[in-house]
Amino acid sequence: MVSIPAPEQAATHTVTNQPPPLTPYDASDDPVLLEGLRREGAGWAEEGLRRLGLRAGSAEVQEWADQANRHEPVLRTHDRYGNRVDEVDFHPSWHHLMRTAVAEGLAGTPWSEDRPGAHVARTAGGLVWGHTDAGHGCPTSMTYAAIPALRKEPELAKVYEPLLTGRAYEPELRVPAEKRGLLAGMGMTEKQGGSDVRTNTTAATPTAESGVYTLRGHKWFTSAPMCDVFLVLAQAPGGLSCFLVPRILPDGSRNTFRIQRLKDKLGNRSNASSEPEFDGTVAWLVGPEGQGVKTIIEMVNCTRLDCVMMSATLMRRTLVEAGHHARHRSAFGARLVDQPLMRNVLADLALESEAATALTLRLAGAADRAVRGDAGEQAFRRVATAVGKYWVTKRGPAFTAEALECLGGNGYVEDSGMPRHYREAPLLSIWEGSGNVNALDVLRALHRAPDTAQALFGELALAQGADARLDAAVARLKDLLATTSEAGARRLVEHMALTLQASLLVRHAPSAVADAFCATRLGGDWGHAFGTLPDASDVDAILDRALPGRN
Repeated sequence: MVSIPAPEQAATHTVTNQPPPLTPYDASDDPVLLEGLRREGAGWAEEGLRRLGLRAGSAEVQEWADQANRHEPVLRTHDRYGNRVDEVDFHPSWHHLMRTAVAEGLAGTPWSEDRPGAHVARTAGGLVWGHTDAGHGCPTSMTYAAIPALRKEPELAKVYEPLLTGRAYEPELRVPAEKRGLLAGMGMTEKQGGSDVRTNTTAATPTAESGVYTLRGHKWFTSAPMCDVFLVLAQAPGGLSCFLVPRILPDGSRNTFRIQRLKDKLGNRSNASSEPEFDGTVAWLVGPEGQGVKTIIEMVNCTRLDCVMMSATLMRRTLVEAGHHARHRSAFGARLVDQPLMRNVLADLALESEAATALTLRLAGAADRAVRGDAGEQAFRRVATAVGKYWVTKRGPAFTAEALECLGGNGYVEDSGMPRHYREAPLLSIWEGSGNVNALDVLRALHRAPDTAQALFGELALAQGADARLDAAVARLKDLLATTSEAGARRLVEHMALTLQASLLVRHAPSAVADAFCATRLGGDWGHAFGTLPDASDVDAILDRALPGRN
């Protein structure tokens, strides 16, 4: 037998030209994020945001995110003795992520803080903590959104709001009033209607006790079924109404909440999405009978903002990963990050990411000021949130695919994390109304409430005269508003989104960023894929801003 020296045995396995691990990194290391935080009135939260950014980018927390998605939730319908329990078991990493998110105020906390910018600070926290795992953002988002709907019934809000706005995470099912913190979910859609919730067939029957009903029906997509309480739509004698459904009743008994199955989803794998069946399920009316949609509309505004936020987060997260890879990988005699065409791709992605982040924080600022009674911001929020939800979430899948491609074959393997981000991206366009639903909501808002158009053009006027391409786009938008039919809603909303993003960048971003965005997205000097910026674009300046210290 021939003896092979140890060095020769390992020679073919010498690893070269591969990037080191990205972790640890600072997920808050983004000038667009920090500038927007200060601009929208939450500069006081910067220190905590930077601390959270280091936590989110740590090796430990990134491992939590990976493990929570590799070890998916498991449904247990019965205990060992045959008792119906309808519980979902999560990997410990899920609970670590949830505990941190709730403790950092990313659930209902802003509603209890009488401080300007509280809602902006939460959104910025989501833009940072979202670098970990998107799935656990679902229950925190629904908890945040439940508060304004619950306030339609002050007596219920008095009991539940202090617990929904707390910072304690207690995942065990117990009597809500005996816990230090609660999470809220929602059960709106049914198999026959989806977004058309007015076709719901779940029936609500009044009991002898005022405000208390029993429900019977089947919900089609109810995520995070281990939440403590749910806001549910059902048909009462007076029409479609909103109800509060606790998993555990005040006497300690289990409410009927039979989980038929968990969805086998494309992405969002760490989060359980279920089909619960109600049969004599006890529920409390929230708001008047027949006004269920009106009661939950504020909830939808909140969750749609979070869809925009998470799409922007995925963009930033995958851009950072792509930039890191390009900095450390060489091909054809040079680092990828030094090659002109790759720099064009990264810069184009950076423009998209900055526009998405800037719009997200502007929407968060509008939400914060709307809560405090600013009528103009309320009108702006009503139309701009739906515009942002439509466009930013639409851009997410194409963006994450391009960022994944920057890693080549390395990006296509699960260990890179990029496939998980790519699978996550389409969800955000579907959740809380698909593209058509949001586009039509924009049309309805503009036609039914003229103050929304006034608020939008008032916002655009703040950048008037700063860029001829933007001025031309605003003029075209006015023409489109006068002529667009329902069939053209997507075209209109796309133009609104790009014009709004451009106005924010012209006002607040460096000239290199604003000029390249207006030249491509408004001026038409662009191709059909990322990486087609015109030669005149200041790619170096764009990348120096987007990837500080990384190129």
